[in-house]
Amino acid sequence: MDDKNKVQHFTQRLAVCSWSLQPATPADLVRDLQVVGVDKTQLDLDPFREQPVVWDGASALFAQHGIAAVSGMFRTVGEDYSTLETIRLTGGVVPDATWDENWSNAQITARNAEQLGLEFVMFHAGFLPHDPADPNFDKLVDRVRQLARLFADHGITLGCETGQETGAALKAFLEHLDEPNVAVNFDPANMLLYNNGDPIAALRSVGSWVKSVHVKDAAVTAVPGEWGAELAVGTGQVDWSAFFAALAEINFPGWLCFEREAGDQRVADIKAGVEFVRNLLGERS
Repeated sequence: MDDKNKVQHFTQRLAVCSWSLQPATPADLVRDLQVVGVDKTQLDLDPFREQPVVWDGASALFAQHGIAAVSGMFRTVGEDYSTLETIRLTGGVVPDATWDENWSNAQITARNAEQLGLEFVMFHAGFLPHDPADPNFDKLVDRVRQLARLFADHGITLGCETGQETGAALKAFLEHLDEPNVAVNFDPANMLLYNNGDPIAALRSVGSWVKSVHVKDAAVTAVPGEWGAELAVGTGQVDWSAFFAALAEINFPGWLCFEREAGDQRVADIKAGVEFVRNLLGERS
């Protein structure tokens, strides 16, 4: 299959991040996916751990309505996204104060993900030190390795979300980690939100590790040290034509999951984003 056909084939691998739709129940998620016009989802796994009475029947409901969960996501405890500095200090599995709780939660999540039949689950590891001499480097390697082997025991690939580091730093970390079931969930918008370089170049840098993608858009901040702005897909600074071309070049094998974490019309924004991508890739809805 040539690259043009590979790109067009991506329209058959579209999904929606469930947390973007902010569903209170599985029925809410089914309803909104039907409005968006996509029947695949990357599931937020935290509600399955936190609200099992509400979410335990999700699989049966999804099957009833032709919805498929293609992958999952979990958060770490204590994340504070107020500023770039607060998330640097609190994000992922770097902080010692939250590690025990994160490890406990991960064990439940891995079991739940296996029961849901998921083969890929992603999370934010936290800010990766650029220097292997940094005392946090070995600690983060050890903790990600511990998580990776936990999920491997359940037949699941663990994906590290991009954005909080450059493509080169992520590649160096993954090479040092050298765990066969660790992959990348690539989010081009996060590269812009954190102002960590060109998303297309970063994608090519970590290409062989990329097993899942977030379709999200953003613009770089004009004020150094502050967040960029998340925008609806097709209205930001991600060069989507170049992005999909690069995915074809690296023979990307996974799902493209629409994520929207800002704004008060997420269903409409995601639906418009899906139509934008389908049109861009040559499929008219």
